Amino acid sequence: MAASDPVDILIAGGGLAGGLIALALAERRPEARLLLVEGDDHLGGNHVWSFFESDMAPAERALVAPLVGHRWDAYDVRFPAHSRTLASPYRSIESEHFDAVLRARLGDRVRLGAKVAAIDPGGITLDGGERIAAKGVIDARGAADLSGLDCGWQKFVGQELVLAAPHGLTRPIVMDATVPQIDGYRFVYVLPFGPDRLFVEDTYYSDDPALDETALTGRIAAYAAAHGWQVTAVTRSESGVLPVVVSGDGAELWDPGSPGVAKAGMRGGLFHPTTGYSLPDAVRTAARIAALPDLSSAALHTTLRDHALTAWKDRAFYRLLDTMLFRAAEPTERYRVLERFYRLAPGLIGRFYAGQSTWADKARILAGKPPVPIGRALGALAGLGPKAGGGKGDR
Repeated sequence: MAASDPVDILIAGGGLAGGLIALALAERRPEARLLLVEGDDHLGGNHVWSFFESDMAPAERALVAPLVGHRWDAYDVRFPAHSRTLASPYRSIESEHFDAVLRARLGDRVRLGAKVAAIDPGGITLDGGERIAAKGVIDARGAADLSGLDCGWQKFVGQELVLAAPHGLTRPIVMDATVPQIDGYRFVYVLPFGPDRLFVEDTYYSDDPALDETALTGRIAAYAAAHGWQVTAVTRSESGVLPVVVSGDGAELWDPGSPGVAKAGMRGGLFHPTTGYSLPDAVRTAARIAALPDLSSAALHTTLRDHALTAWKDRAFYRLLDTMLFRAAEPTERYRVLERFYRLAPGLIGRFYAGQSTWADKARILAGKPPVPIGRALGALAGLGPKAGGGKGDR
C-alpha cells in the first residue's frame, strides 16, 4: 500500500475503547486495512480495569479474555452496618498486559508517539503536519469537554503494594466503606494480585474534582498499616477523576468539535452515569463496529451517535440516582445509599453495574424508606438542590 493510500479505518486513541475496537476489527475483519494511532509510547495508559463477568455476553467476554490477568470467583463489600460476600466472578486487566497483547496482535497496524493535532471524517493531521488519510475515522481519545453536563466526581489514587508477608486475602474487596468518610462518599478498593501483592485504591464520590494525590497516598499507607500490612515497595501508582453525571444532554458530547467524526468510549458519552465505568460499553461498541458492513466515516458516525444517544436516554434512571446521591444526601452520609443498595439481590446488583437494570430492578431500588431525608430527596428531584459544577474528566 502506498503511503498516500487511505486506510480503511483509522482509530485515534489507543486507550481502552480504541484498543478494543482495533482488537475486534483485527480478529473479525482481518481484510480491513486498520491503523491505531496513539500519542503516547505505549497503549492503554496507566490503568487497572476491572469488571464483573455478568457485565457482558459470552461472545463479548471472549474478546477481552486474552487481556485478563487476574480472576476471582467472588468479592466482598464492607460497610459500617453491613458486610457481604457476593458470588459473582470478577476480573481485572492491567494496562501493561493490554499493551503487550494488542501490540502482538496488531503489529504494524499500531503507530505510537503520534499526537493528533486535527481530526475530520477524511483522516487526521499529526503534530508536525503529517496527514494520514482514511475512509473511516473514529475518535477514541478519552473524555473531551464535559462542562455542558452537571456532574459530581469519582476521584481516586491507586497503588500496587508489595508486602513483607502474605496478606491472606483470597478475593477482592470492591468497597470498604468502614473507613472515615472524608470529602463525600469514601471507600477503599482492594485487589489481591498475589500472595504478597495488593492493589489498593482510595476512592471518593465528591462534589469537587480537585484531587490531592499526596493526601490520598498517605491514606493508602495508613489503611495498609491499620491492616498490619508492611509495605516494602510500591510498583505502580495511578490516579483519575471520572464524571458522575447528574443531568445534561448527551448530544452535547457529539455536536461540538469535529462534525461527522464518530466517537467512542468516554469521548462519546459511553460510560455508566453512576460508576463512571466504561469497560462494558467499550466491549459492546467494539463488537458492534466489527459487525458493521460499512466502515465509512458516515456510517460509523451515524451508528455510534445513535448508539451513544440511545444509551444516554436509557440511563436516565442512573442520573436520577446520582441526583439523590449528590443533591439529597449529606456528603458524610452518602455511604448509607450504597450500604442499602448492597443489601439487594445479587442479580439486581450485577445488572446495575452492567447498565442493564430492569423496570423491576428500578422499582426495587427505589422502594421503601430512602436512606436520605425525604424532604431533601424531593427537593433534589425537583431541581432545588445546589449544583455541582461541570468540568473535565479523563481516564
